[in-house]
Amino acid sequence: MSSTTIWKTSTLVLAGALAFVLSTSGNAASADPQPHMKEALETLRIARNQLDKASPDKGGHRVKAIALTDQAIEETKAGVEFDNEHKGDKRDVDSSEAVPAAE
Repeated sequence: MSSTTIWKTSTLVLAGALAFVLSTSGNAASADPQPHMKEALETLRIARNQLDKASPDKGGHRVKAIALTDQAIEETKAGVEFDNEHKGDKRDVDSSEAVPAAE
């Protein structure tokens, strides 16, 4: 093989490798667009399961925790859905507005 053929071959191989790397790095970012929300949802579901298994002698606090966990699951789902429908919208409410004050 001549040095020109080797140079052309190596250039094509490197160009192909670069194209592959660039195409896969773009897909990795879009593979799971909301990993933290999905992890939070899974964690809340695990918490809900554990609350179901806990003994009921908690003075009503377990029942309230179940209700609040169910609410948190629904809010997390709504947040995922909102993000899916409003790509690029980075608005969020202040945490003091998102959770009603305890009376």
